[in-house]
Amino acid sequence: MEILKEIGNENIAKVYIGKTSRGNIVEFVESVPTHRIEDKWVVIISSLNGCPVGCKMCDAGFFYNGKLNYEEIIEQIQYAIRKRFRKRIPETKKFKIQFARVGEPSFNPAVLTVLESLAEMYPNIYPSLSTVAPKGVDKFFEKLLELKKRKYPHKFQLQFSIHTTDSVQRDSLIPIKKWSFKEIARYGEKFYDEKGLKITLNFALAQENKVDADIVKEYFSSKYFLIKITPVNPTLNAAINGIHNDIDLTTGLPKKHRKFVEKLKNYGYDVIISVGDTRENEIGSNCGMYIQRFLKSKLKMKCAYTMAENFKPHS
Repeated sequence: MEILKEIGNENIAKVYIGKTSRGNIVEFVESVPTHRIEDKWVVIISSLNGCPVGCKMCDAGFFYNGKLNYEEIIEQIQYAIRKRFRKRIPETKKFKIQFARVGEPSFNPAVLTVLESLAEMYPNIYPSLSTVAPKGVDKFFEKLLELKKRKYPHKFQLQFSIHTTDSVQRDSLIPIKKWSFKEIARYGEKFYDEKGLKITLNFALAQENKVDADIVKEYFSSKYFLIKITPVNPTLNAAINGIHNDIDLTTGLPKKHRKFVEKLKNYGYDVIISVGDTRENEIGSNCGMYIQRFLKSKLKMKCAYTMAENFKPHS
């Protein structure tokens, strides 16, 4: 892995833009959510070179140049580890790998091979995979279920990014063929383990999003699913498409959709409102953000990508 650029703060998060052994340009992130690396350290990796999905709030979907192979995915993880730990072993209580930077991971079978290897390489690993649940990749999800039960029965975080309970709006925000809520629910119930983690339903909550707690309750049992509410991060695409964040970054509370959250809690759901360190917006390390898109656009953003404007080339 040749690092071309690095942007950020080691005490918060850093974005790396690198050239892989096959010559693909990728982005990956390492972050310290608790500001104590001995407690938790997160590496967020790309599984594709670009993304063919084109979600309306995400900057990573403006091009697609294919799948990364096994070595290219592993290179991201191992570079981040070498950068932080002299012994090349993550000396932290919770070492989390998220397949969430660039690319829908279910489009790449190499992700499964990587997960198989990571279980042997790093005993303290907690894998996390975020998906929009595309149709046509059922074999990936079947193999993921088998692998999870065998290698990660109690510590695998699976997240379905749905953002809205309105099917028409969901098709607009995530413009590919996807599993229905019924199909997601059926798979999530099989994936769930009583000693493990509940399946996450993620809503990047925009003011424009149509959300109904009764629809969530109709399809998704609180026994198997929890709800994660996140802000719509300040991406170029969100601005271009008129998508406005509904989460107050100071209080962590929704502005327009507070009743939605309260009703979910009354229905017995575990509800996590995840805001994080807002300085990650300046770095460009948050979900949906993509440094290369910003640099190519030459547009200015308020409170976003500001560190990328004066990035330091890697030496």
